[in-house]
Amino acid sequence: MSDLATAKVEARKHAFARRKAAFETAGPGAAGALSEVLAGYRGVPLSGYMPINSEIDPRPAMAEAAAHGPVGVPVIRGKGQPLVFSRWEPGCDMVEGPFKAMVPAREVLFEPEILIVPLVAFDRQGGRLGYGGGFYDRTLEELRTRRGTLAIGFAFAAQEAEDLPKEPTDQMLDMIVTERGVLDLAPLR
Repeated sequence: MSDLATAKVEARKHAFARRKAAFETAGPGAAGALSEVLAGYRGVPLSGYMPINSEIDPRPAMAEAAAHGPVGVPVIRGKGQPLVFSRWEPGCDMVEGPFKAMVPAREVLFEPEILIVPLVAFDRQGGRLGYGGGFYDRTLEELRTRRGTLAIGFAFAAQEAEDLPKEPTDQMLDMIVTERGVLDLAPLR
């Protein structure tokens, strides 16, 4: 294993522990700041995600956004492939997809312009550490070649890391939203 791969494994291990502790103590309203951010983008097609394990839950903000425009969730097609996105609305029938993430039972594909991105850890430079499959990196790279695509990392504040190990293929976040507030990284770029 390379030094970078080892550093990512170690960073994930510590971040998972911080995320789990934050999840266990989280109260209601964790998606409030995300709802406020999305209110500024009403009607813009966006994708959230169905939380797994100890991920922070974006569904309350997604439900509010769905009243104003298309909202979807990612669908994994296969290893090494970018994500596709299927329309979602509160109460729609869901089935278990890969990695136990729920996906709409009736697939209606669309292309979002905003992605609410789950993560294991983030840093203040817009770095994101995911699960290691590269799905969001491939997807953001592909979407960004076609049009401006806003990547909003959504996490517990406890998931912040000092400085994450990065590779040239890592796609940076434009904004990070936590239960405590918003970090807009656009001025840094």
